Amino acid sequence: MSKQKVLHICRAEKFIPPFVDLVQANFDPELHEFVIFGDHNKFSTAGRSGVHRVGKGPVEKTAAKARLIVQMHRADRIILHGLFTRAVTHMLFLMPWLLKKTYWVIWGNDLYGKREADAQPGLKNISRRFVIKHLGHLVSHVPGDIELAREWYGAGGMSHHCLMYTSNVFSESEVVEQKTGFVEIQVGNSADPSNNHLEVFEKLAALRADNFRVLVPLSYGDQHYARRVIDEGKKRFGERFVPLIDFLPPDQYQAFLATIDIAIFNHNRQQGLGNLISLLGMGKKVYLRRDISTANVLDSLKIEWFDVENIDLSRMPELSGKSNARLIRHVYSKPNLIAQLDDLFKG
Repeated sequence: MSKQKVLHICRAEKFIPPFVDLVQANFDPELHEFVIFGDHNKFSTAGRSGVHRVGKGPVEKTAAKARLIVQMHRADRIILHGLFTRAVTHMLFLMPWLLKKTYWVIWGNDLYGKREADAQPGLKNISRRFVIKHLGHLVSHVPGDIELAREWYGAGGMSHHCLMYTSNVFSESEVVEQKTGFVEIQVGNSADPSNNHLEVFEKLAALRADNFRVLVPLSYGDQHYARRVIDEGKKRFGERFVPLIDFLPPDQYQAFLATIDIAIFNHNRQQGLGNLISLLGMGKKVYLRRDISTANVLDSLKIEWFDVENIDLSRMPELSGKSNARLIRHVYSKPNLIAQLDDLFKG
């Protein structure tokens, strides 16, 4: 195991508390510090050692930023869990000697969602482009995202393949599937507009069938957009539309996924990988857009998936489902994740 001191800079999100637990259970906790910005109530890391939560007050923020500068210099490597926090980007811009030992774990929206804004003039965009271009390391388990970072920003950092989070690991579930008499269709994974829910609703309505239900996770993301999705879903499908508006613990969400027959992810970018891995590992039928980096990953693994341009209500063929499940469980496993993290922490 690595003896390097690692500083993790994170935004409070659902992936982070389980990641902290994983690192502290499988690596030396004394070698890992976590600095977390954002909403600490929704995604709490309370009670965990080595975790510094940045408060919302101006005095707390100023003190945390001053401490962070010291921590960044003391660390052997800095891991950015997503590139979202403007203050951190500015620090790296003003202290470029830190970039060589900095690793950017690409989440998706920090690459795709920021591109248009980054093209606009302004100091904050210049600093962000400079930081991305000169980062020493790029981390993803979707090679296409690293390729886009190089194409769009001229990123020259060394690439590292890593599953990174427990949400990207297939978790064996003992949940017994319960048939409802309907074909249960999951549309999207969040209330992010990149899910393009309304396009899918139009395609499903065109099937002119009433033997399916539409289940839509909307607890995470843009809640104004979520209300629009709910209004349209109820209008088109009535009682056969089921929005999930409450955030579910991982075990309950896995139980929900086990009820799904067909999942339709109409994202225009890489997103929802945790959902995708779980569903394919359960042998479910999954639809994707052909022009996203996720599709290339699945193709490289010989995973069978279906194109959103040709949706029907047939369930996944049994042999194909079993083949997908076998491949997913082998590649997206916890031992693989721990081994990849060990390589990452060693540098």
